[in-house]
Amino acid sequence: MTSKTDKLEAFQKYVSLLKGDEKGEAQVFCDRLFQGFGHEGYKEAGAELEYRIKKNSSGGRSFADLVWKPRVLIEMKKRGENLYAHYKQAFEYWIHAVPNRPRYVVLCNFDEFWIYDFDKQIDEPVDIVKVADLALRHTALNFLFPDGPPPIFKNDLEEVSREAADKVAGLFNRLVARGIERGKAQRFVLQLVVAMFSEDIGLLPAGTVLRLADDCLNKGQSSYDLFGGLFTQMNTSKPATGGRFKDVPYFNGGVFQNVEPIELTPDELLLIASDKKGDEGAARKNWSKVNPAIFGTIFQQSMDAKERHAYGAHFTSEADIMRIVIPTITRPWQEKIEAAGNMKDLLALRGELMKFRILDPACGSGNFLYVAYRELVRIEIALMTKLKATVSDKSFAEHAKTVSLISPRQFYGLDRDSFGVELAKVTLMLAKKLALDEAIEVMERDQIELSLHGDDALPLDNLDANVVCDDALFCDWPEVDAIIGNPPYQSKNKIIDELGRAYVNRVRRAYPGVPGRADYCVYWFRKAHDHLKPGQRAGLVGTNTIRQNYSRIGGLDYVVYNGGTIVEAVSTQVWSGDAVVHVSIANWLKGPLKGKKTIFRQVGDRLDSPWEMKALDKIGPSLSFELDVSIAQPIKANSSSTACYQGQTHGHEGFLLSAAEAANLAKRDTGVAKYIHPFLITDDLIGTLDGLPSRYVIDFEEMELIEVQKKYSHAAKLLETRVLADRMKAAAKEKERNDEALADDEDAKTAKDHENALKYWWRLFRRRSELLSHIETLDRYIVCGRVTKRPIFAFIDPRIRPNDSLTAFPLDDDYSFGILQSSIHWRWFVARCSTLKSDPRYTSNTVFDSFPWPQKPTTATVKAVAQAAKALRECRLKQQASHELTLRELYRSLDLPGASALKDSLTKLDDAVRKAFGMTKSEDPLGFLLDLNGTLVKREAAGEAVIGPGIPPGISRKVARLSSDFISLP
Repeated sequence: MTSKTDKLEAFQKYVSLLKGDEKGEAQVFCDRLFQGFGHEGYKEAGAELEYRIKKNSSGGRSFADLVWKPRVLIEMKKRGENLYAHYKQAFEYWIHAVPNRPRYVVLCNFDEFWIYDFDKQIDEPVDIVKVADLALRHTALNFLFPDGPPPIFKNDLEEVSREAADKVAGLFNRLVARGIERGKAQRFVLQLVVAMFSEDIGLLPAGTVLRLADDCLNKGQSSYDLFGGLFTQMNTSKPATGGRFKDVPYFNGGVFQNVEPIELTPDELLLIASDKKGDEGAARKNWSKVNPAIFGTIFQQSMDAKERHAYGAHFTSEADIMRIVIPTITRPWQEKIEAAGNMKDLLALRGELMKFRILDPACGSGNFLYVAYRELVRIEIALMTKLKATVSDKSFAEHAKTVSLISPRQFYGLDRDSFGVELAKVTLMLAKKLALDEAIEVMERDQIELSLHGDDALPLDNLDANVVCDDALFCDWPEVDAIIGNPPYQSKNKIIDELGRAYVNRVRRAYPGVPGRADYCVYWFRKAHDHLKPGQRAGLVGTNTIRQNYSRIGGLDYVVYNGGTIVEAVSTQVWSGDAVVHVSIANWLKGPLKGKKTIFRQVGDRLDSPWEMKALDKIGPSLSFELDVSIAQPIKANSSSTACYQGQTHGHEGFLLSAAEAANLAKRDTGVAKYIHPFLITDDLIGTLDGLPSRYVIDFEEMELIEVQKKYSHAAKLLETRVLADRMKAAAKEKERNDEALADDEDAKTAKDHENALKYWWRLFRRRSELLSHIETLDRYIVCGRVTKRPIFAFIDPRIRPNDSLTAFPLDDDYSFGILQSSIHWRWFVARCSTLKSDPRYTSNTVFDSFPWPQKPTTATVKAVAQAAKALRECRLKQQASHELTLRELYRSLDLPGASALKDSLTKLDDAVRKAFGMTKSEDPLGFLLDLNGTLVKREAAGEAVIGPGIPPGISRKVARLSSDFISLP
């Protein structure tokens, strides 16, 4: 029987017969590779050769040698080719290989497999396997087997980085727990980290830190003396002439300017060396394999973790950072190098590159700056490689033999977090040595003989003037050529909670053009665009609200309508830095740019959710995959109507009752039942079989407290117990914030929400009296979830109160239901709405107020919509009853391929709604609705009447209302 290794050995033997010609032998190599891993061939496995990959700007195509979704992308190069030079191409292929992007990327030159997991690390393969060793090392390529067992890699930098961060964070937490001042503990641990990095990358004698820890543990020496002595010598320009620190070089760099030794306990020393169980201490880790791009974030988060280890910390993946660095820095430089055809142009570019400066105005621990530094160094290597290939050896030797390596002083950072700033400085300092080693290795491999001029790794650069602890919104930014970063994510309310109302007021005064309800990160977009000079670029991450409503108006609208061109964007994705945050990314140029622009989006709520990509002529400020309808305006016929409201905001859980509590209260307080109502939330509507409320709400309307207490004493006492203390606490906190704001500025804007809530603490926070007055006149009304993945509208009993998780439409006819339930309205909803995480959120001011209703519907088309709407609900009820499905479960079935009765009903409804609008089958609904919106706004401005929501004028109710069904209380 043939074993796994037999087939792989046969593959190895076959490859040894090949010349290694990329064009002539790559395909047969891939086919035989798949046979070696137990397939009949690549085709039978479902892989594709010469897989088309869209180019991001030109709109053309590139071709990956093999793609087997969702497992692997393989790119072949000729035998002997330096694979290092091609990882960027492979990364670009991987980014664009959507949807269903492969997990792994393999570069191969017929002799080696370089295996990448770009979700984990960019700059190094997770493993390198020689073809000649494949039978022995096949576990690194396990994903090629039919059953795809997990691969086993030997160069997983993420795992090493987490382990290292866990150890040093554990040491920090122990120091703080026993009373060491936090700043002192941070400084000591950071100096220790630099020392451990340094000895593993050749800047300190090997084993220095471990020997010190062992001497303290086993020989009774003082860690105060030994580590204090090491750090002091690292900050001394005069070398030691004797003693144990004789070979320690001068580091400088700022991090060792203040040395405060600490006497470590035996347990703390074991975290540096190793414990009695043999668990490796921090100094036994291979710090040359620690990834600076993620270490700082993991370390910083882990320092604040009490029981959570570094393994639970989220960091921003390099792949996500590269979504900004590539379009903002790398690709423009690649295009410049490609366009340069002679020595003069290339030398001019080299001079320009040495002066190219980059700013991260929210730098945190420096991961964006580190990746940008690494990319700029690699740009320099690419430039020198092209120069070597362009000119004669003599000319190269005369004009380009000396390299002035990219300097850390070309990078700038700002952040309010003082320790993050110190981490960022260290990250950039270490980056210089790592970049220097990489440059030497690559250039030697490419036989480029170079001498390095004035670029020794030590002493470290002092970056105190480059990376500064300051508030980016109120300080001057340095003059730079590109801006990148990931600004803070706080919403308006969170900024007030965390930074205080006085600070928020100062921000709003400084940036009056940004709406007060915009997210905090929007201010960075605004200031970045103002700071750019024509032709310069920026790339920033923001909450996914930057493309919506007030945040879009304050940020991306400002960018686009003030000379900015969005060149590449991510509409929405789950951010690797925090698993519950959905973000958007905008990369823009200050000035025009021809050609296609690329936009991505992630579909789902998981880090591994699938991706989609589209090439557009223009990316609008809403970062929409479809037509940008952000310019649509409110239609007065809609905004002045009584057809759309947010549900009731109770404001405190104390107003909510279970069925048993409601019944008991009704027995104890005679007559109180009229103020206790079934209270529907979205999850009740679409997540239960009957769609009925699971709770009740106490709504004392506009009653005075004394009346409530006199008539309904038990209910009054219940609310006092549950609600009053919390409202007093919230009002006191609000007053404290207001006092702080007024102390800063006597004319400051103050908040009164909690003061008013306390004033009427027995009443609902937002009762929505106007909504209730309209519902009470109807025998049914329409609701939908305000935050929802799917368009599910329903008629409900007017005795049911809608919670604020629902949008309520006081409309009772089938025609109106049909318009709202149609895919035409849903497309507008998705394109215009805000979002909560990745789910669309129905907002009256952006969605409903701007949605144009049919302007010339006939009796026949109105009746057809009403009939289709009625038939759709009948179909839903039948499907639910037959299969015991909730509305959520039923609508999820629409995501699957195949015919269904519900799909047919929806199609018929959409056809009827299109005819009511006068829209052809081939017409794009968004384009049609946007044009109609513009027409109606102009007509209203001219004083003409337009048709708003509800039954059109002149159409009989008998035509528009054909049914009486609704979700009814028993």
